[in-house]
Amino acid sequence: MNEKFIEGLSQQFSSLVNNLPKGGELPGQEQIKSLLQSALAKLDLVSRDEFDAQAAVLTRTRQKVEALEVRMAKLEQQLNDNSAR
Repeated sequence: MNEKFIEGLSQQFSSLVNNLPKGGELPGQEQIKSLLQSALAKLDLVSRDEFDAQAAVLTRTRQKVEALEVRMAKLEQQLNDNSAR
């Protein structure tokens, strides 16, 4: 599913909701709910917990890469210093 589809779906839903009287229900609300659940089930989504866990893994990985880059630069400098002698 692409972004335009999701935007269109959102606009249609907003239009339906905005045209309701206060406290009213959508005509065919159960069918709309079923349609939305079906459309969302087809999307490749992850839960918030999964997202947060992967973000934490990525943060740790970036920290390790940065530390290795610093270590590599120091080792390269030592190698260059030893080669210059």
